[in-house]
Amino acid sequence: MQKNHLRPFMGRVGLSVLALASLGLASGARAEPMQLATALTRAAELNPELEAVRPRLKAVEGAVAQAGVRPNPTLGLETENVLGSNTYGGIDGAETTLRYSQVYETSDKRRARQDLAASQRDLILAEARVKGLDLMHEVEAVWIAAVAAEADVEVARERLAMAERSLREVSRRVAAARDPLFAGALTEANVAKARISLDQAGDRARVAKAQLAAYWIGSTDIDLDLTSFKSPALPSFVSEDMPDAELLRARERQASARIRVETTRPLRDKTLTAGVRHFNADGSVAFVVGGSIPLARHDTNQGAIAQARAEADAAALDIRAYDVKRARDLVAIKARLGGYLNEVKRLDAEVVPQAERAIRLVEEGFARGGFAYRDLMNAHEALLSVKAERITLLKTFHLERAHYERLSGQWIALLPAPDVNTEAK
Repeated sequence: MQKNHLRPFMGRVGLSVLALASLGLASGARAEPMQLATALTRAAELNPELEAVRPRLKAVEGAVAQAGVRPNPTLGLETENVLGSNTYGGIDGAETTLRYSQVYETSDKRRARQDLAASQRDLILAEARVKGLDLMHEVEAVWIAAVAAEADVEVARERLAMAERSLREVSRRVAAARDPLFAGALTEANVAKARISLDQAGDRARVAKAQLAAYWIGSTDIDLDLTSFKSPALPSFVSEDMPDAELLRARERQASARIRVETTRPLRDKTLTAGVRHFNADGSVAFVVGGSIPLARHDTNQGAIAQARAEADAAALDIRAYDVKRARDLVAIKARLGGYLNEVKRLDAEVVPQAERAIRLVEEGFARGGFAYRDLMNAHEALLSVKAERITLLKTFHLERAHYERLSGQWIALLPAPDVNTEAK
């Protein structure tokens, strides 16, 4: 029996997460920042494509049942020797035969057809898991965009704080006639610009969170956990149980089942006939018995058999190609991730501390009158540009990591089990 790789337990866990979240909202409690796993679980469990699995499996049951049905019998009526010439000019010499015919199909044919129909079940379940992982990958990309937008808000908030700090210092210097009035006006314009930037960053973050929450039709007023985004790490998990490979294996099994169907198709089915013949001339009645068997002289179905075998060979090669490409892609992505991670670490260790030190030195010198306002603005902008570059690097890193996690099967354990109960509800 085919191993079932689905995890109904995880489905129940995900439902519990939703229930707890709803309870917290209802009670007015402050919810913890949402983590990526929670978002993936919610989206996966409300995936509308799961609803289509049950009727598809029901269709497979119907196909299996139909594949096992025997051929219908045939009832025929035949009249001979009527409306001819000479002695057969009327109906007096007519002979009427009522026949009942039955084709006796070999059991191997029925079993082969049923196996082919049943192979569709594994294909449906594997496709459902693949679509579930694809959805999680899509949600993870939206999640990354949302947390990156939240990180941009923090940088915009820091920009505003720096501008307001500069405004206080410049206002003090202008009041003391140590700086011209236009310096104060420039500082106020910089503060206004920083407020606009913060509002725009907030709008982008709200849009990104709304797009994320749309996957489970939830509230957009959610706090996202930025811990994993700000502190990147190389992935290490690689699953041997990949729905993509299972889908390819299901296609290979289906191709093998089709070989058996095509191989049994040339088997000769016997047809037996029994009937009653009525002679109109004297009213006599006689039984008629007969049979037939096809001769495998021209059509031996060899072309279809060769086609089915070639498709099975191709399916086996697809599995091998998938394994090779997956291993190659995982290695390549991990190498790129290492490069991005090294860039982030160098920014944190070499650039950010120096930019922060430069700000402290410029602010101290500015307070003593040793630097101009432009020097202060340039120092602030240097640090903020480094932090913006860091966010861009982190976003690229996490998008690549999301691709790696899709290939490695990182989130397989969160896949909910589709409703496979095909009984009427």
